[in-house]
Amino acid sequence: MGKEKIVVLGLGLSPDDLTPAHLETIRSADLLLGGRRHLGFFEALPMEKRTISGDLEEILTLLRGQPPERRVVVLASGDPLLFGIGGPIVRELGLDRVRIVPNISSIAAAFARIGRPWQAATLVSLHGRDDTAPLAAAMTSRIPVAVLTDYRHSPAWLAAWLLEKGGGHLRMAVFERLGLSSETYGWYSPDQAAVSAFGDPNLVVIDGQCGQAASRLELRIGLANEAYAHANGLITKPEVRAVVLAKLALAPGLTLWDLGAGSGAVGIEASLLLVGGRVVAVEQHRERVALIRGNARRLGVYNHETLQARLPEGLEALPHPDRIFIGGGGRDLPQIVLDAARRLEPGGMIVINTILIDNLGPVLGTLEDCGFAVEVIQMQINRSRSMPWSRRMAAENPVWVISGSKEQKVAS
Repeated sequence: MGKEKIVVLGLGLSPDDLTPAHLETIRSADLLLGGRRHLGFFEALPMEKRTISGDLEEILTLLRGQPPERRVVVLASGDPLLFGIGGPIVRELGLDRVRIVPNISSIAAAFARIGRPWQAATLVSLHGRDDTAPLAAAMTSRIPVAVLTDYRHSPAWLAAWLLEKGGGHLRMAVFERLGLSSETYGWYSPDQAAVSAFGDPNLVVIDGQCGQAASRLELRIGLANEAYAHANGLITKPEVRAVVLAKLALAPGLTLWDLGAGSGAVGIEASLLLVGGRVVAVEQHRERVALIRGNARRLGVYNHETLQARLPEGLEALPHPDRIFIGGGGRDLPQIVLDAARRLEPGGMIVINTILIDNLGPVLGTLEDCGFAVEVIQMQINRSRSMPWSRRMAAENPVWVISGSKEQKVAS
């Protein structure tokens, strides 16, 4: 007998979605693997059956131990390659030994229920995952986002998350027990969903077609200072923000550190250029942290988080950065630059703003010692002021914008 492939077969929403070809594949198995509920559909079939849990390594160990001539079918929910078990099995055992038999996924069924095309949708799974960064990144695209939930990250939890991020104007379609006789779905505002209970299993589609709320300030690069809550004038001016964002060479999917964030204006506007990416702001003053979070929430920025820490403490705990902006630091600025530079991989960019003459030389020396290609520009903004019968130009503080491109690994 020739070498048989392990078949990973999707059941769709229920066995009602199985075609004759699917059923023939199942009947031909010598060993049928699946969850207790899945195997329960095929109790009358005579082959050996083994119940598997969610322990991936247990499943892979079991499959590795099967002789090549044995026909093994692994039952999976929905489509095995959509946040399912099919991908890990193929990666581990190889496509020459594994065959995937797809079926309708819960996400495809959900979009079908509401009659929406989903070729441009972003898909996120919170099922068994603690990292919410992919959800925040997906929300930056402002297109439909489908979210696979679990008992911890329920629709109510997701609604509360949206409200905390300023997404109270969005709509959520919550789908409960898809494919079962008790299936139901409905549209909710985050306020409604946050205080509701939903039947398991469930998933959510966040409507991306409703746009910004009418009262919402639209985020763009170079918003006026008045658009941001800030303390004691501690905000990077709009024109300087635009130059800093250009020097950072931002691109979708990157992670930016905004260190000494002040009002958070640079990082918040950077989110526009980091679709699918992430902004991590660090500020030592508790009251400014609250201002930054409020600014991000009011402007509808989902991929932005703010941490309270005194720099350079806490940098090691931050996610890996592709870009770094440092807008504050005082006397500690050279040490902050050194510690931050060590976290960048070759090709990373760092931009530092300073108005202090005493910081300019040490920062330049630090970057050059670390192997960075360095450029310095000075910005002098003169802003018009009204006079009784004309205008005059009023000078603002000159700012040095120091840009560094990392060309080699920094010594520890």
